[in-house]
Amino acid sequence: MWPCMTFFSVGFLWCTMCRLLDVLLALLSRFLFAVHGVVAVWRVVAVKEEPLYWLLLTGVALLGVEMAVTLKCTQNAEWKWFSPMVFLYLSTVIPSIWFLELSLLQSKLPVNNSSGPELHLLAPIPITAAIVELDPENWVAGLEQTMLIVLVLGRWLMPKGDMSRDQLSQLLMVYVGLGADILDIFDTFKEPEVQTNQTVVYMGLGLFSWALMQFPLVLTQTQPPQGELPQRSGNCVTRRPAPPITSASCCSNEVWSLLLTVGLQDGPFLIYRLYLMLQEQVLNQLMIFFTCKNILIVLLELYRIYVVQCEQRFGDSQLGRCSALVQQCKARRIRGEEEEEEEEEEEETGGEQRSFHTDTERGTEREEDQKKCTGKKRPKMQ
Repeated sequence: MWPCMTFFSVGFLWCTMCRLLDVLLALLSRFLFAVHGVVAVWRVVAVKEEPLYWLLLTGVALLGVEMAVTLKCTQNAEWKWFSPMVFLYLSTVIPSIWFLELSLLQSKLPVNNSSGPELHLLAPIPITAAIVELDPENWVAGLEQTMLIVLVLGRWLMPKGDMSRDQLSQLLMVYVGLGADILDIFDTFKEPEVQTNQTVVYMGLGLFSWALMQFPLVLTQTQPPQGELPQRSGNCVTRRPAPPITSASCCSNEVWSLLLTVGLQDGPFLIYRLYLMLQEQVLNQLMIFFTCKNILIVLLELYRIYVVQCEQRFGDSQLGRCSALVQQCKARRIRGEEEEEEEEEEEETGGEQRSFHTDTERGTEREEDQKKCTGKKRPKMQ
């Protein structure tokens, strides 16, 4: 009894420690998002000189409520397919970058020759003079670059949820690649042909916001190794045999991930760069290189979708054949069992009939013997 109690106490302590670790990681990742969101909104308020822009902090302020709901409603401190934390962070940072980029565009227009607003709101905030004296363009570029770094670090720090370490590492590498491509969209604003073109700036900011919608989605959720499925008890993961795999969806998770990447980033970015080259006459080595890269990536992603779908159909057909063979084997086994049962019943009935015949034969033999005995006794009595 004592070893069982010791094992139970150790398991309970381990699950409690895992739960506390998840809570600490959730707090740390949300704190990182909140700090960067506050800095971005502070910069907007400083540039616009309007305290009303502090309302942009609504998304960051809701992170506490979101964390409480997530910890209460989930066993592993994280949702499976969608991250509300990342979405709330982006709802604060994306409008801030819009306001800063449009303010920068207004400062570049010929009508506005001012060098930018004075940062009167910086006086009560203890911040170094080097940061205060940064150029507005450097401020915007720094916030955009650190935003993508914070997204990767925050995703790394936050609880893994149902993801394995391998899936998390794949997701982080995908985030790094997406962020590098998204940041290049802002370099197009610096081209001499379009640096004061409001249409191009609005299109670029719209594509930037559209591409960032990939980050709240978690599409690397794949099935565990064949034969095992994760099963949680409290916060501890165990393994149990997997049921037979069935094709419940027309597309796998990988296909959905590729489709979203093409629809949210690579496809729109290709159209945007082709528009700059053909309509705005922005022709340079970097533009040509990134356009060719987008074409190649879109073609490779479409080819990968085709390959995965063909493999899935082939696997479904093979699975159908295997299931048909299994059904045939089951039917044959049932038939064999039924035949064996019939043979056993026939043997039992045959044995009973034989025993009955033998009994009747013995009875007739006894009667004959008795008749013979009585026949022999009668003459002697005469």
